[in-house]
Amino acid sequence: MNARNKLEERESRARLYPSITNPHWLVLRARREIFRRWLNSVSAPGMMVLDIGGRIQPYRSLMLDKDTRYIAVDLRLTSLVDVIADANRLPFSEARYDLVICTQVLQYVSNPFETVAEIRRVLKPGGFLLLSVPSLYPSDSSIDGWRCFPAALRQLTAEFSAVEIAAEGSSVVGLFRTLNVWLDWFARPAFLKSLIRHTAIPMFNLAAVLLESATRKRNETFSPNFSVLARR
Repeated sequence: MNARNKLEERESRARLYPSITNPHWLVLRARREIFRRWLNSVSAPGMMVLDIGGRIQPYRSLMLDKDTRYIAVDLRLTSLVDVIADANRLPFSEARYDLVICTQVLQYVSNPFETVAEIRRVLKPGGFLLLSVPSLYPSDSSIDGWRCFPAALRQLTAEFSAVEIAAEGSSVVGLFRTLNVWLDWFARPAFLKSLIRHTAIPMFNLAAVLLESATRKRNETFSPNFSVLARR
């Protein structure tokens, strides 16, 4: 395994099993468990899987069947990417895949409705889309253009036969994750960022877990991210 492969493997594992010093720990751990539950329910032997934006593929290891045929599409080449292509113009025939994974990609596409339509086109009847999208997050690039709430996600997936939407954390998580991101982004110089990542951010992460577990009625109006399971 070369240095590039090792770097991508570390990035993939850090996304799936983030350190508590990670500002996104709350969201990433929630997504992992949501995806684990859904993949356990939809996985089947010999599935054809398409990963859109699959540069590092953190959720591939959650698949139970090791014979899964896995194709990754991205605009940027890595050792794990099989096809360079735009998500709005997938170079595949209709009804080819049993499962399409698309995590944290829709915010960057020019037209999310076209992307979801393309995903539905390449899914087999009865196939599944596993999606995650931000709802509350500062812009992180010049092409970052969309945020989605449950009502928008229902519109995006209106042509699917069944849709389940899960918040990746409550409003408590949204608040503390926002504080984490703010501290991490504005901490300068490097030693201060490191100090904050090893003191304040872990404390905020643990505080959010404790407060969320102690809250009787879960509020999701400030949820930072949403996952979707949609059946064609």
